[in-house]
Amino acid sequence: VNQVANLTLVSSACDIVSTAYASTKESHPYIRSVCDAAEKGVKSVTEATASCVQPVLTTLEPHVAAASEYASKGLDKLEEKLPLLQKPVEQILSDTKELVSLRVADMKDAVSS
Repeated sequence: VNQVANLTLVSSACDIVSTAYASTKESHPYIRSVCDAAEKGVKSVTEATASCVQPVLTTLEPHVAAASEYASKGLDKLEEKLPLLQKPVEQILSDTKELVSLRVADMKDAVSS
């Protein structure tokens, strides 16, 4: 999970969503109260669940470690094949717009000739 969260694409997308969430909460008082209540609920459930799940996690720790290592190796291979994962969302959008503009210009030239 940490490795996925540290991917530039994922972390920049999370930053964008977080900024939009904070801005929405700041701008709309009714939404803020709903979000605050939801955040408190999630925090309470997380705290309650953590104490119940801990003994199970301790028992499953070797299996979780093996699965984590396997997933990490798979993610490393995915990163090699998809360098896009190391770019921020803004750069991907900019590159895509530029590519589409170039293709449209090429099509216009082809049609006009």
